[in-house]
Amino acid sequence: MLSLSLTGCGQSSASGKSEGDPVDQKLSWKECRAPSDAQGGGQAPSPLPGGAKWQCATMQAPLDWGRPNGDTIDLALVRARASDSAHRIGSLLFNFGGPGGSGVTSLPAFGNDYAKLRTRYDLVSFDPRGVGRSAGVTCEKDAALDEYFQQDSTPDDQREQKALISRTKAFNDACEKNSGRTLPHVATTDAARDMDLMRQVLGDKKLHYFGISYGTELGAVYAHLFPKKVGRAVFDAVVDPTQDSEQGSLGQAKGFQLALDNFARDCVSKTSDCSIGDTQQDVKDRIAKLLKELDAKPLTGIGDRDLTQTSATSGIAQSLYSKDFWPYLTEGLEQAYDGDGRVLMALADSMNGRNEDGTYSNLQAANVSINCADDKPRYTPADVEKKLPEFRESSPLFGDYLAWSMVSCTGWAVPGAADHPDVSAAGSAPIVVIGNTGDPATPYEGAARMADALGKGVGVRMTYKGQGHGAYDSGSSCVRTAVNSYLLDGRVPQEGKVCS
Repeated sequence: MLSLSLTGCGQSSASGKSEGDPVDQKLSWKECRAPSDAQGGGQAPSPLPGGAKWQCATMQAPLDWGRPNGDTIDLALVRARASDSAHRIGSLLFNFGGPGGSGVTSLPAFGNDYAKLRTRYDLVSFDPRGVGRSAGVTCEKDAALDEYFQQDSTPDDQREQKALISRTKAFNDACEKNSGRTLPHVATTDAARDMDLMRQVLGDKKLHYFGISYGTELGAVYAHLFPKKVGRAVFDAVVDPTQDSEQGSLGQAKGFQLALDNFARDCVSKTSDCSIGDTQQDVKDRIAKLLKELDAKPLTGIGDRDLTQTSATSGIAQSLYSKDFWPYLTEGLEQAYDGDGRVLMALADSMNGRNEDGTYSNLQAANVSINCADDKPRYTPADVEKKLPEFRESSPLFGDYLAWSMVSCTGWAVPGAADHPDVSAAGSAPIVVIGNTGDPATPYEGAARMADALGKGVGVRMTYKGQGHGAYDSGSSCVRTAVNSYLLDGRVPQEGKVCS
């Protein structure tokens, strides 16, 4: 669920007729070119330390897994070969979350963080179907998306409600018009089947996997569908698989509120002069006052765009994904209190997948498309109004914002698959499931529920006592050592292991 402007590579996406068994295809690995706008733009990935180059390839997969010999789509892949080929275990497949994030850009951007794992694995990632260069979903054009992400997404009256529903319908209709052929086939179960094809085409008997955020849900669905094919797997920043979309949104409201509380506490405790408030409550009260004022009168943002209440809330949420972003939030609030909305808008742009040149990646289009394909519930404004008191109690700042996000699938062209995913995986190898006590986007409690849902002897719980979205890249040597020991040497961490 973390959205960042990253650099990477990819291959073009196309579709055609299947020519035989897709398992028999051979991948043609070539030096990666610059990523497309849909993948986030930027430069081709730089070589890794030591000179190893990133390679990209295209794999064909059935458009419709119900018709495996029918039309195909191209899936974009990226890899860096294992540095110790003599002791190579196989491929380690990454999904960095979203849904909607491009793995082809994310893996090279974070590649140095996984140098230890690359000693014995080819590091591999991909753009899931509907994302980036893998038959990427297209909805609205860039100018319309600027309007879409600045709209008032927390309506205060019937007129504003109608405007939100109308604007949501326009976006959803554009998705159907421009990507109607793809929308029925971007569910997480489809992506999981793609991963098993990937495993076979890459020549691996088992799927070794590292899933982060939504990537934990994708990995868990894979384990449910193919339990005997799971190798060594790690889930970090874990999605709660027992919740429907309403419960998930409510959980995020609580999670982001917790992260905001921690941010405010940190600001007033580490210095005698917190520039954005005198006390923890004062920090939060001033933010709430800013958002209320923005609802009536936006600030100057970037270019000809204004910082609205919605874009400011998005920027604040983006900054709470990592403690490393907290200084940017402080700076953004300082400037906003002085009438300058540029920093908060830049954070919102990162959340929304807006590139510096004004183009958008297809991050949010893919996010909506995959979520709406997965999630069965469809909510009305009346449903949201009924739930608003509970959301507001969970988070005075983010409650309305996340409650109204539930209407994003209203009127979607494709029915949702289920209330929540089935992730039971009896017979699977152990899967290490790491929960972060301060995670805003995937609250800590979800990790225990994932471990239980995977089944006895499958989910192995770990706790990281820290801040931010995820644990492996948090700087905790305890977490990193435990994960590396499992993935590289097969040593399963002790159940309930706690790191800080």
